[in-house]
Amino acid sequence: METPLPKAPQKRQVTAIIIVLILLILWEVDGMTIKYSVLEERESGSYVANLAKDLGLGLGELEARDARILSKGNQQYLQLEQKSGNLILKEKLDREELCSDTDPCILHFQVLLKSPVHFIQGELQLLDINDHAPEFLENEILLKISESSHPGTAFPLKIAQDLDVGSNTVQNYTISTNSYFHLFTLNHSDGRRYPELVLDKALDREEQSELRLTLTALDGGSPPRTGTSQVLVVVLDINDNAPEFAQLLYEVQVPENSPVGSLVITVFATDLDAGTYGELSYSFFQSSNQVIQAFEINAVTGEIRLKKPLDFEEIRSYRLEIEASDGGGLSGKCTIAIEVMDVNDNAPELTMSVLISDIPENTPDTVVAIFGISDPDSGENGKMMCTIQDHLPFFLKLTVENFYTLVTERALDRESQAEYNITITVTDLGTPRLKTQHNITVTVSDVNDNAPAFSQTTYTLRVRENNSPALHIGSVSATDRDSGANAQVTYSLLPPADPQLPLASLVSINADNGQLFALRSLDYEALQAFEFGVRAADRGSPALSSQARVRVLVLDDNDNAPFVLYPPQNGSAPCTELVPRAAEAGYLVTKVVAVDGDSGQNAWLSYQLLKATEPGLFGVWAHNGEVRTARLLSERDAVKHRLVVLVKDNGEPPRSASVTLHVLLVDGFSQPYLPLPEVAAAEARADPLTVYLVVALASVSSLFLFSVLVFVAVRLCRRSRAASAGRCSGPEGHFPGHLVDVSGAGTLSQSYQYERSPLFSTLVHDIAWE
Repeated sequence: METPLPKAPQKRQVTAIIIVLILLILWEVDGMTIKYSVLEERESGSYVANLAKDLGLGLGELEARDARILSKGNQQYLQLEQKSGNLILKEKLDREELCSDTDPCILHFQVLLKSPVHFIQGELQLLDINDHAPEFLENEILLKISESSHPGTAFPLKIAQDLDVGSNTVQNYTISTNSYFHLFTLNHSDGRRYPELVLDKALDREEQSELRLTLTALDGGSPPRTGTSQVLVVVLDINDNAPEFAQLLYEVQVPENSPVGSLVITVFATDLDAGTYGELSYSFFQSSNQVIQAFEINAVTGEIRLKKPLDFEEIRSYRLEIEASDGGGLSGKCTIAIEVMDVNDNAPELTMSVLISDIPENTPDTVVAIFGISDPDSGENGKMMCTIQDHLPFFLKLTVENFYTLVTERALDRESQAEYNITITVTDLGTPRLKTQHNITVTVSDVNDNAPAFSQTTYTLRVRENNSPALHIGSVSATDRDSGANAQVTYSLLPPADPQLPLASLVSINADNGQLFALRSLDYEALQAFEFGVRAADRGSPALSSQARVRVLVLDDNDNAPFVLYPPQNGSAPCTELVPRAAEAGYLVTKVVAVDGDSGQNAWLSYQLLKATEPGLFGVWAHNGEVRTARLLSERDAVKHRLVVLVKDNGEPPRSASVTLHVLLVDGFSQPYLPLPEVAAAEARADPLTVYLVVALASVSSLFLFSVLVFVAVRLCRRSRAASAGRCSGPEGHFPGHLVDVSGAGTLSQSYQYERSPLFSTLVHDIAWE
């Protein structure tokens, strides 16, 4: 007999079709979860929903916020069209391949919105279509039934497998028409339907030893699909004891890392019959392909062993039906519930969604990377923790479940560290702990935040006077800790603080390397030192700069010979010094006064007697130019003496000047003036009137010269009173301290100096002219 199929109302079928075709979009306010559903086996590019509309976003906002669809691992099932906001299938989806017999089939995904970062959880339910027909594992089912079986006895048959779920799986069984059996379908607690062959009348082996029936399995699709198997019923002689197992239910736990061939369990059944009726054989009963592929049973011993490695992440439990059959066709059954124990055999996985490897300095809270982590293990083996190295200016922020954002902890400084190597370590909590590491390199790009820095705040350069033009006199140097154009330094001169200083005609600077050049020859006597500023600027935007001061000291060169102030060298009649014959040794005859326009040792003057009419009678002090008698005078000494005094500086090479002195020895200052032989000869040849005019002019000139010298000495003495304690006197005394500095012993303690003021230069000129 065939069990009639239940007929669903037409309205119910229409409703089911509408539910399959319409996409259910659900918002969970607290968790911000969107839910969609779609039929399996739809073509790639099929429309799922408009994500922008469901999220309440405007047109183009998904593209502006760089929306992305993220899934666990690297498998992407959905694709987002950012411009239209449509969510479409990336590939054809097979529900049986993705979820096996799990119902409902839920694929999880996340929607990532950047600027700002926001995650939205999503679920895609894959709806089943009736694309698989029921299938029996065996084309022929052997059923041995004793002829002593009573009517009403039920004989279980092996079920058909259907990869579809829900109403599309096996819903009913039918048996071909016969006079001995009808079919009854049982509903099992696991939702499956099991066929049983029910005996309607007693069998007679002598009348018919076997029967062939056709078992048909029908699913609930529209139209329904079917699968068939032949049932061979063999009528046996009487065997009144069926095998019995010690337990109807065996429960066993097997670690997933158990090797192939490991013993899972040994089942044992007994049969009170003897002979062939007591000989038992063990086999799987109503087992799925998964069971047959994973386990094998020894028909004689009842040992069940592993046929292939188990994987907790694929299948967590197995349910085996074991049948023990005797030689008489009777059988007993038991159930084995195998639980696969999870072993920490999967390291965590890290999937990088967003990576920004180049970030600018001085920008805190910058997102560097967004990534997700997963671990297919369960329990503690599937719990994970994510870390990075200590002492890095980055931290991990958990955004949604198992999704992290790597963010800068503070503003980065490229000058301190330009590159960071970050190792993201994901560790599970299993035993032993497994970990995965992912290395990323973050480069810090430069911002112009450092001004050039000079190696010195003040530079002192020395250049000798009379230098050649364009002479390199020194360099300034500034460095910039930035990079690229931000570190390229250019140099320039700042306007001088003294507007009278012609800086542009004195020095120039190389804008690229900071080298300084003297543009013209420098004169120490005109300019001893000058100071100016230098600016160093980078080429950043905006440009930063710093300044340094440069002081140039002009070094003196021995380019000035000594100049004799007294006695004057003006080409007129020589000046005669009178010395009384009663003068003692050391008597001061006169003093040669000279100055040098140079400075330092170039202006240190020394005096020596170069020529004398009578050597040994007069001497010149080397340090102050005083001409003194060397011994007592006698009547035998000549009246007229001519002395040549050499004045020499201490430069290298030394420069010198000479002066001629005329000395007359007289018995006393009341003695008439004795002219020099040259003058007497001239007077003898001139008429008396000319002689008088010459004498008068000489007297007036001498008086004027004496007055000028006294005036100059007084003025200079006043101006250097604070610096000199010398005594101010006429030509035969000491000159002021700023010209000659004489110690108490009469020796020169420091160099002769003079002040080349305009007034002094004018006076010297006037004296020379006179």
